[in-house]
Amino acid sequence: MSKAFCSRSCKENYFQLIAIQVPKPFLKRIFVFCTPEQREIEIENFASRHGWRIDLLKNKIVELAIESGYTKEIKLNS
Repeated sequence: MSKAFCSRSCKENYFQLIAIQVPKPFLKRIFVFCTPEQREIEIENFASRHGWRIDLLKNKIVELAIESGYTKEIKLNS
């Protein structure tokens, strides 16, 4: 399995990204009821609560937001 990934960090990122599950009520709350600043804080709290990397969680949220129709394109502060 190690030969399928270019590096150890690539492998870890892949499996952590698969493990990240964002509930639809959370997604709706941050896009409907929160300002962009509040959204950032909520995402950081959610990442720390679950022990996930913030950058991977933001990428997952962007994908889900586009899928769910909350936005066509989104910019989250890094």
